[in-house]
Amino acid sequence: MVEVLTKIEIVTRPNKFEQFKQELAKIGVSGITVSEVKGTGLQKGYIETYRGTRKEITLHDRIKIEIVVCEVPVQDVIDIARTYFNTGQPGDGKILIYELANVIKIRTGEVGHAALKNNN
Repeated sequence: MVEVLTKIEIVTRPNKFEQFKQELAKIGVSGITVSEVKGTGLQKGYIETYRGTRKEITLHDRIKIEIVVCEVPVQDVIDIARTYFNTGQPGDGKILIYELANVIKIRTGEVGHAALKNNN
């Protein structure tokens, strides 16, 4: 059987992340990586005044969520992300999907699906 390893990367607003994470656990996603990032897209910047100085803000606070799955259906992760992060407004973010050649667990040397399992 050929293992298909898929990386799902979601760049979105940080609100509702905790609920999203709880839903991922329910479908068997055991590990995620989250980074705080800044970005811009179709939404416009805005002017902010700080201590009397006006500054144009064009980069918005976002999070980047990285998930690698093998047994969990990719579409399930996508559906959960769209449920929690879709507001219908510009700035909801993007979901990027990549096929991975392999995954190697550094500590044990396990590869592929075995590297994604939490066997302690």
